[in-house]
Amino acid sequence: MKRLMMMLTITGLLFTAGCGNSEKTIQAASNPASGEEQEEAGDSDESGETPAAQTEKGYLFESEGVKISVDADVKPVIDRLGEADSYFEAASCAFEGLDKTYTYAGFRIETYPEKDKDLTACIILTDDSVSTPEGVCIGNSVEELKEAYGEASSEEPGMLVYEKEGMKLCFIVDGDEISSIEYRSSVLEAE
Repeated sequence: MKRLMMMLTITGLLFTAGCGNSEKTIQAASNPASGEEQEEAGDSDESGETPAAQTEKGYLFESEGVKISVDADVKPVIDRLGEADSYFEAASCAFEGLDKTYTYAGFRIETYPEKDKDLTACIILTDDSVSTPEGVCIGNSVEELKEAYGEASSEEPGMLVYEKEGMKLCFIVDGDEISSIEYRSSVLEAE
């Protein structure tokens, strides 16, 4: 368990630390997504869907009625979710620009830059106060996971992976219990 948690922590730090020394952590009061230049949170088309809902890909995470998909523009999501509990940014190793992390109660959204947008790289559930739309949360058993999702696309030591439309939904397990849930883009994987 300790080794698994250390590996997850190191992976997260490598992703969010970036390559440069120009990193910045900003508490919620100065979150750039909450500034004056922010568009209205109610932006939608005639169907009532937000732009994020129009670019759904693979498995989705939902919080407060906001659907969040990997590889989608994160701005409409952040606008609808409101001010993050904390915000962090660092120079990206893989792309030109900044990787950003928005932390909310129960989950974290990490992004990567693409031209003039920030796209969702991963969504990490951090405690059992939130669950997947299929009802699986940290602390559930592998049996409950398989009842909700069926057999995994692949299994690695300590992880069950479900793949759909170019993204991965990863369930990190310790024994028979889920210890972490991550929605991941395949964009950042080494080829």
